[in-house]
Amino acid sequence: MKFSLGIALSPLDQLLALARTAEECGFASIALPDSIFFSEHTEGSYPYTPDGRRFWDADTPWADPFVAAAAMGAVTSTIRFYTQVLKLDPRNPVLLARQINSVANLTGDRFGLGVGLGWSPEESHWCGTPFRDRGARADEAIDVLKLILGGGMVSYHGRHFSFEKLQMSPAPAAPVPIYVGGHSEPALRRAARIGDGWSSAMMRFADLRSTIARLAVLRSSAGRAGLPFEIQAVCVDRFGLDGYRQQAEIGVTDAIVVPWAPRFDAPLQAKQDALRRFADEVISKL
Repeated sequence: MKFSLGIALSPLDQLLALARTAEECGFASIALPDSIFFSEHTEGSYPYTPDGRRFWDADTPWADPFVAAAAMGAVTSTIRFYTQVLKLDPRNPVLLARQINSVANLTGDRFGLGVGLGWSPEESHWCGTPFRDRGARADEAIDVLKLILGGGMVSYHGRHFSFEKLQMSPAPAAPVPIYVGGHSEPALRRAARIGDGWSSAMMRFADLRSTIARLAVLRSSAGRAGLPFEIQAVCVDRFGLDGYRQQAEIGVTDAIVVPWAPRFDAPLQAKQDALRRFADEVISKL
């Protein structure tokens, strides 16, 4: 079982030091959050809180995940980075492929792409895309990304995206894994059908266990049961050495943790101390 450090809501001037400390402590990856902007009012409800409200505000710090990965990659050598998760709907996949290609190359192929549809209509509308049909567009967008990132001269003609022959160089030396986020049945089917893994938002252990079991059924139906598949989980009610062992037993391969939660604005030294305690109490014993 691997561990990823969740850096959401941390001040941006802490990120480079946290990346170095996480690498020293044996974390496998850093999970990069995505938020394009904070709209004063929103038509949507945040799907991962009981009341649908956002748990951050207009002053909460966010970094572009590609910029953050490149910056943290420059001061580390082994730790990986993945988006958890990037909102596909507001973004054009051709432009997105250029960003992914660059980050994968600049970090020495230490980058993975976690994707989701996005929940905020404003993020889609104000970035120039319709909020409707975002599932169908996401399927095509993932096809486009895989095609371009695979290298060579390629073309694509779908319902939502279309282009003649183009090439982006250099292609990543290794395939960029694509992890699919979301708890809905369509999201799970998408992960099982085309993903290299599935990434959860905040979930209780019982719900996580049933979701992982459902994914196994869907992957078997898609003929992909024997292929490698990551389960990246944010479990909110199993902690400590025994708790992470329980997560591993139900199939979690990558536990996303925030050792200083809920003190997201804690001083850097306090966060580094929390990382080292977690490494001593959990990572070193699993």
